[in-house]
Amino acid sequence: MTSQAANPWRNRAIGLGLALAIFLVDQAIKIHFVDRTLNLYNRHVVEIAPIFAFRWTENYGISLGLLTAGSLEMRFLLIAVTGAIALFVFVWLLREKRLSDIVPLAMVLGGAAGNIRDRYEHGFVIDYADLHFGEFRPFLVFNFADAAITTGVLIILARSLLSREKPQAEPKPASGELN
Repeated sequence: MTSQAANPWRNRAIGLGLALAIFLVDQAIKIHFVDRTLNLYNRHVVEIAPIFAFRWTENYGISLGLLTAGSLEMRFLLIAVTGAIALFVFVWLLREKRLSDIVPLAMVLGGAAGNIRDRYEHGFVIDYADLHFGEFRPFLVFNFADAAITTGVLIILARSLLSREKPQAEPKPASGELN
């Protein structure tokens, strides 16, 4: 066993702690900084630099604004769907042993929990980070939870594409043996 998987329950606890930390940081940013300190709900935009602003955005859909929840039923359907995905990620995290496999899952889980709480509490996800170059926006307005989810998914994809097990070479027959 590698040292990374030496204590899988410790690694899982670290992962769950990271997920909780991401959830708490996401909520603290939204509640204390975006809402209370910046009062972004009333001000709508605070320009920080020519390429970055804090912008109040209410996201009623999921990624890229897809599946917009226009009714109470759709809102709770989105909560149920994202909750099911979060549950899947949670179970997956509990099955992993290596910290390098657990960390990106924890990032996805913590971010998902933050956005689920927003949707339940407000009916939408609060997005605020606006990276832009003039009118060009390489990303939609996003939040800390979105950044954690995206980073976690990218790590999972990169690891799955780049760390495939290499096929074992067949052993060469010993001298004098027939094939």
